[in-house]
Amino acid sequence: MKRIPISKRLITLGRLLKQTGTWHILASYIVFVFIAALIVFLTEPEITSYGDALWYCYDVISTTGFGDVVVHGFIAKLCSVVVTVYSLIVIAIITGLFANFYMQVIEERRQGTLAAFLDKIERLPEMTPEELKELSEEVKVYRNGEK
Repeated sequence: MKRIPISKRLITLGRLLKQTGTWHILASYIVFVFIAALIVFLTEPEITSYGDALWYCYDVISTTGFGDVVVHGFIAKLCSVVVTVYSLIVIAIITGLFANFYMQVIEERRQGTLAAFLDKIERLPEMTPEELKELSEEVKVYRNGEK
């Protein structure tokens, strides 16, 4: 089966991000995480640097919970809950987007293979015996791959 160039795959992914509005969701999510880290940093006395606050947000997003950074204040805990819920939503959206992306890549690959096959079928009367044998082998490989 013919491979689709990486540039075409990136264009397809970019088109999906734009069409679905996911680009805006990702951008707003990233901004939200930085703002959440700032809120945690400003409201939690045990977090002494913005980097620690970002690390804490990473812990919350990844549900790793290393325990090296822990919050105790109500606002920081509330912020943690909001970050967790928002992260779950964004991850679900991204998962669906990538599933859609790969389905489109597979469909484009299938269409390319089908188009090439139809081009050969149109040229059947003018094909040499070697080309006909090659086409026959391609059909056998395709049929065996389908079963």
